[in-house]
Amino acid sequence: MDKQPILILAICFILGIFFQDQLKVDKNSVYFVSGCCLLLFVFTFFHSYLLHKIKAGMLGLLFFGAGIILHFFHTFSSHTLSVSEKVAVTFKISKKLNSTEKNKKYEVYARAGEENFNALLYMPKTHQELDFKHYYKAEAYLSKPKPPKHNFQFDYAAYLQRKEIEYQCYISSDISSVIRTDLSLSERIQQQRFEVLKKIDTAALSAKTREFLKGIILADRTEMDADTVQDFNRSGMVHLLAISGTHIVVIFGMFYFLLTRFSPLRFRKYAVISSIAFIWLFAGFIGFGNSVIRSCIMLTVYFVYVILQRKPDLLHSLSLSAMMILVVDTQQLFDVGFQLSFLAVLGIFWLNQPLLKYFPRQDGYFKKLIISTVTISLSAQLATLPLVLYYFHQFSLVSIPANILIVPFSELLIVFSFLMTIFIALQVDFTWINFAYDISIQVLLKLIHWFSESDLLFFSEIPMNIAEVLFLSVIVYKLKPLLLNVDLKNSLRLLTMILVFFMIRTGSDIFENKKEEMLLHDFNKTKVLSVKKGDRACFWMDENADKKKMVRLIASPYCASRRIRSVEIKTFPHTAQKVMYNGKMYDLK
Repeated sequence: MDKQPILILAICFILGIFFQDQLKVDKNSVYFVSGCCLLLFVFTFFHSYLLHKIKAGMLGLLFFGAGIILHFFHTFSSHTLSVSEKVAVTFKISKKLNSTEKNKKYEVYARAGEENFNALLYMPKTHQELDFKHYYKAEAYLSKPKPPKHNFQFDYAAYLQRKEIEYQCYISSDISSVIRTDLSLSERIQQQRFEVLKKIDTAALSAKTREFLKGIILADRTEMDADTVQDFNRSGMVHLLAISGTHIVVIFGMFYFLLTRFSPLRFRKYAVISSIAFIWLFAGFIGFGNSVIRSCIMLTVYFVYVILQRKPDLLHSLSLSAMMILVVDTQQLFDVGFQLSFLAVLGIFWLNQPLLKYFPRQDGYFKKLIISTVTISLSAQLATLPLVLYYFHQFSLVSIPANILIVPFSELLIVFSFLMTIFIALQVDFTWINFAYDISIQVLLKLIHWFSESDLLFFSEIPMNIAEVLFLSVIVYKLKPLLLNVDLKNSLRLLTMILVFFMIRTGSDIFENKKEEMLLHDFNKTKVLSVKKGDRACFWMDENADKKKMVRLIASPYCASRRIRSVEIKTFPHTAQKVMYNGKMYDLK
């Protein structure tokens, strides 16, 4: 507690949130916990020998209780509307989401009858874009998101509930609209962003370049084609599209550089303050996305230490940032982006300096840039690897060389994209600049596509359970002592943890492969039958169904969950009622 008090208190706070999320403490119990926390808070002001000895534990319990209390009040309880499934709905949009193959998607605040609710709106792609300055009305079909039938499937209903979204709303008929006169400041800003996005759509750039520009600066990937997104995912470069720490630091640095060039040395402090204010204005303009807020808070806390002339402490800054975010919304803790971003920073803190020992001396700017890129990328990827495998069941070794090659130029790319956005917003047309930017992005996209095609270095359907995640994380943790001092003691400790990890993994494989299972899956308007025996599985699907989509949505998640090593996919006629496999008859109903 003496060395990292804020980190330990943040961990206690996070454990309290997990405790409440898993056990669902009721209202009366929360009031009891609140009373206990109040007593603990009062006792911290008393000075006695005994209280001094247990003060650290009291503070830990206080923050643990605070996590329980706050998460209780941040947990959304849905209710059923007293309206029919098909009803006239009035709504306004709050956020645009990534489009599907057939529909555009929006988060909306809606009203049906006398009841208000948040909903996920689906509408045909052929319909024009919705904006923030209109109220809309249409006949809609309402449905509540259903929980998954099987445990290997993503629980989309729980995900939406964490975002306080109760209903899915499907619209296919005409939509009427009226101009709003009650736009809030936030909605006015979002409408301005919407106007800039429309201007980018009409810019003299290729379609893929326009979508890349909207994603890298304005955090809008809603219309980016699926193949491009897949290329970024498979190459490990998806962080380039997400507005995150790199983008915020580059934009902060750009603005700070301009201010310091035109102001005296004694005003440097005000240049920092102005740059911080600018990144928050930028965050507001692009919609205060979760990753943007995380990056802005971490950067702000770090530079507050600098302004107050205190030595910046990365763990203090990280812990304060996490608690500030979670106090406002405890549900952020269960966001994958939140977990991965903080783990990446922890990984850089823990492993970057030890890794630098094994590289040549950084005695030049470009040498330092390249080596730092390599070590930072390795540190972040090693730290996030356990969670990446757990959530996505895939990993690409090509991401390491891809990041080493592309990340050093990402600062120039972000600055260039930022300037392009300003030019387009102001409708300043420089043909040669448009041409240069278009060519640069096309080369980048082709390079990323080339990396993504390296199938030999891409591993998917990797099984991973919680026990394996914990031990793999311990292995990453134990790397630092070994890197700092390669001796027999540290080597044996690491090898022991690796051995335990593989024992757990082998045991999990044996346990799962003893099971036999037959499941019937819903897939669009058809059924998919899966039969599992040992480490083999066979999937039966309608001959007219989309095989690629079925593999992505059903077969791959199932194989990762059940630790399948051999997969067979067969088809049956559209009119079939039963199928036979290995001498057994299975009903498709």
